Amino acid sequence: MIEYRTNWRAASACLNADPDMFFPVAAGTAASKQISLALRICAGCAVRQHCLDFAMRSGEKDGIWGGTTPEERIRARRASHRRLSVRARRAAAESRAS
Repeated sequence: MIEYRTNWRAASACLNADPDMFFPVAAGTAASKQISLALRICAGCAVRQHCLDFAMRSGEKDGIWGGTTPEERIRARRASHRRLSVRARRAAAESRAS
């Protein structure tokens, strides 16, 4: 089981905000306004990085976390996997060359 430290949440800018704002269900303009407001709240948050780290480690697929949309987190995960893959291939090539 993975243990997550969540005491950072007590210092979050969204603590007293409506949680539904961070999980838009509508599409189009309504969702865009909701996302924009959530991202503005995140922009001034002192624990934004903790929030994003939590979302990335726990695989949060929905909602606004750490000032990122689900699509942004997917792109970040893919980029991270590509970097790890490149490093692994380089390490394997170096070990074969030695």
